[in-house]
Amino acid sequence: MRFNKETFVAGFALFSMFFGAGNLMLPPFLGLNAGDVWFQVMLGFIISAVIIPLLGIIAHARIQGTMLDFAKKVSPTFSLIYCLLVYLISIVLPSPRTASVTHEIAIQPFFDISSWHTSGVYFALVLLFVLNRSKILGLLGKFLSPIIFIVVLSIICIGIFSIDAPIQPSMIQTPIINGLLEGYQTFDAIGAVVVGGVVIISLQIKGKNDFDQNRKLIIKSGIVAGVGLLIIYAGMIYNGAVFSTLFDKEVTRTELLSGMSLKTLGHIGKLFLSILVGLACFTTAVGIVTGTADFMKGIFGDSQKAYVTTAIIGCVLGVLMGQFDVHYIITVAVPALMFIYPITIILILLNVLPDRFTNPLVFRAVVIATILFSVPDFLSSVGMKEHLQSILDFLPLGNYSLAWLLPALITLLVMNLITATNKNAEAA
Repeated sequence: MRFNKETFVAGFALFSMFFGAGNLMLPPFLGLNAGDVWFQVMLGFIISAVIIPLLGIIAHARIQGTMLDFAKKVSPTFSLIYCLLVYLISIVLPSPRTASVTHEIAIQPFFDISSWHTSGVYFALVLLFVLNRSKILGLLGKFLSPIIFIVVLSIICIGIFSIDAPIQPSMIQTPIINGLLEGYQTFDAIGAVVVGGVVIISLQIKGKNDFDQNRKLIIKSGIVAGVGLLIIYAGMIYNGAVFSTLFDKEVTRTELLSGMSLKTLGHIGKLFLSILVGLACFTTAVGIVTGTADFMKGIFGDSQKAYVTTAIIGCVLGVLMGQFDVHYIITVAVPALMFIYPITIILILLNVLPDRFTNPLVFRAVVIATILFSVPDFLSSVGMKEHLQSILDFLPLGNYSLAWLLPALITLLVMNLITATNKNAEAA
């Protein structure tokens, strides 16, 4: 499998669109709490924040359509509702979160200005990039992403080789599950179905319409992005564990990230961290707003006016929601993620499987089972866990916020057995 310059440019562009606010803050904080079970926690985190997103990019490479094609086998109406929910969640939660993190870590320590000013300038620049649609892949892949990767890698390597402190014992009872659920907060699985479409449209704008060549390029670029995320996540989680004795357990995510940069890079670390945070968050916001604008443009018959209007609305929402602090946005995001993430994961898996295992009937049955069995997890996340405890105790993995997983997999197996039996009966 050959990786040329174009592959790396597209791969780094994908990496930069994935790597945003949550990707910076969550791994070290997870490692801090994981302590000596950091490796098991990392495995769970990698499943939901690297492997599933990579499968999402592979699914895009197989489909090479819009996000509507991800759920079209269920029904066109369901597909439209699902897409609208994903894009709404994306521009209301992870996109504004990038502005909040940028203000708290990159701007506030140096300048005495309000978050309104930060968000206003930030999303004005995002809008400028989004409106220059044809240049996005090159700008992100050639310039911004390599800088992000090098700075993060520097913090990781210095932390690994310069800090000699014992790793604290962990209080986490289910490290892999904890890591898996924390990976939800990166939004990377949702990001895969959003930014994968950005790459496809970018290739089409460049006049690359050969299906097989595009499929190979997208898969290779997904592997490049996935390897980059794997290296960064593993390093940041381990660093969090190494620093576990040097920080109070009450430290916030942003305080931990700032403290780690200070201890690894010294006082200049604040400047490097500011550059890193600003770039990482900015590239993610560009990817989200571009993906949303691309989608609405397609819905309205390839209308450029719809593209521009959506981009402006997305940036205005980013400014408004960006006034909330990072912790609040993460808290608000949990119920939305508990509802939409299981559906997204299952749609990704179904679209990666060969067509012979995923006819429309199988699609519908598996997605319906996923929705039904994710309802207890969703209701628990909005404060109703006490009323549902008996149900959660009964459902396999119900107490780990994964009540939907086994029913979805069993439904997939049963529906395929039924389909195979019917085909054999008809052949006989």
